[in-house]
Amino acid sequence: MDIGRWIDRHAGFSPDKVAVRTLREEISYAGLADRIDRAARALAGELGLVRGDRIAYLGLNSAEQLVLTFAAARAGLSIVPLNWRLAAPEHAFILKDCEAKVLFIEQAFRDHLTDPIPGLRTVGSDFSSDGMPSLSDLMSAAGDAPLKTEGGHKDPLLLCYTSGTTGRPKGAVLTQDAIQYNALNAQHMHDMTAADHVLTVLPMFHVGGLNIQTTPVLHCGGTVTLHARFDPAATLKAIETLRPTLTVQVPATMEAMIRHPDWQATDLSSLRVVATGSTDVPTALIEAFHARDLPVIQVYGSTETAPVAVYQRSDDARTRFGSIGRAGLHTEIRLVDSDDKDVPDGEPGEILVRGRHVATGYWNDAEQTATAFRDGWFRSGDIAHRDKDGWLWFRDRVKNVIISGGENIYPAEIERVLREVPGIVEVAVVGRPDARWGAAPVAVVACDDPGMTPACVAAAFEGRLARYKHPKDVFIVEALPRNAMGKVKLDTVRELVGELGPAAS
Repeated sequence: MDIGRWIDRHAGFSPDKVAVRTLREEISYAGLADRIDRAARALAGELGLVRGDRIAYLGLNSAEQLVLTFAAARAGLSIVPLNWRLAAPEHAFILKDCEAKVLFIEQAFRDHLTDPIPGLRTVGSDFSSDGMPSLSDLMSAAGDAPLKTEGGHKDPLLLCYTSGTTGRPKGAVLTQDAIQYNALNAQHMHDMTAADHVLTVLPMFHVGGLNIQTTPVLHCGGTVTLHARFDPAATLKAIETLRPTLTVQVPATMEAMIRHPDWQATDLSSLRVVATGSTDVPTALIEAFHARDLPVIQVYGSTETAPVAVYQRSDDARTRFGSIGRAGLHTEIRLVDSDDKDVPDGEPGEILVRGRHVATGYWNDAEQTATAFRDGWFRSGDIAHRDKDGWLWFRDRVKNVIISGGENIYPAEIERVLREVPGIVEVAVVGRPDARWGAAPVAVVACDDPGMTPACVAAAFEGRLARYKHPKDVFIVEALPRNAMGKVKLDTVRELVGELGPAAS
């Protein structure tokens, strides 16, 4: 059975209940089921797509994206949600790499296809023009003939390209089964029921925006309010007026909400819990939400894990402050050393993940698949330790660890101290070759205090961290280099540090 049947079943039980709300419309479960069915017929009939073909979507969060996702499941297709922040050549690379047959595109992004891609047909998701039909046009023309083939739980559904900070993006392949089991994990994480109302403001081209709460709440018959994109004022207003019970935020959006002048005056009491998904969430942000009596729970995962793998629940928000949680209900976790041996409690190890929500591999990339997916386990590249009670605490990325004089130094630990320094707004710590120690940590920071000096920054570490962990140099820059996803480009930071001279020895 394809996951589009979730919507059909809820349409039978609660046909008039609102499934999806946008600024333009409210769609009941019966209405959503009808749109999914007609879209699936349009994909197979009007567009001639067959089981296993790929379609792509380029646009902001919309009801059309959800319809296409469930319709792709019904027809046995894969959908590739494109990051609208990427440049046209980056979109072209992904479309060619996945060999997409059809691109559904919002009018605002039609200029992103500057050069035609052989074999790719373009359909307007929210508009039509000369020579370009709209999704609505195709759905209206779709007949009533039954689909020749229908998708099932083993079929690939989401082909999500990881952004990365170096190299070409890789397409993680998530089956319908992965989306199903991710939903079960997410429901356990949130104590989610049909009574829940999710406010989705994070982009659904990420598994975080799509799968931490959005698809899970549709699985259990709740309501989703979609914002096309995040805006702190609109988010706060929606919380006060629409009264959602759940939302997902990331550190950047949490900070924007806290800094907004309406933060203190907004009634946030409808929210049962706020989930945040990031490897290392600044504690000051969580404390600011807790001060408004909003429990913040952390979820850990990645594109390759759909993403819900490790998480806290509401009762853990304050008692396990700072932990990324425990292994999910349908997830197995190992922490291993460089020889793939399980590490004891308290010792850092790489996080390995196994479960039916994990990707089957990377699209058309056997080499990267063999590296990251071994013996049934996904190698996350992240380091954590487990305490005696089974709770996981994030340390850093494997590739970021600095080995200095035989000691492991975790940049994330240094960055946590830097974030607490008044006037520092962005931080990055990288390793640099050092003649005496082999490597040494170097801090690069951006500040909004013109009086900030490297000496002021260095003083923050006194009595906080062991001397060998202190940055050997501090560089103050206007801004840190970031990629289209907003992630700091650490390779560029390392290049910058290399250009600025050798570390002190």
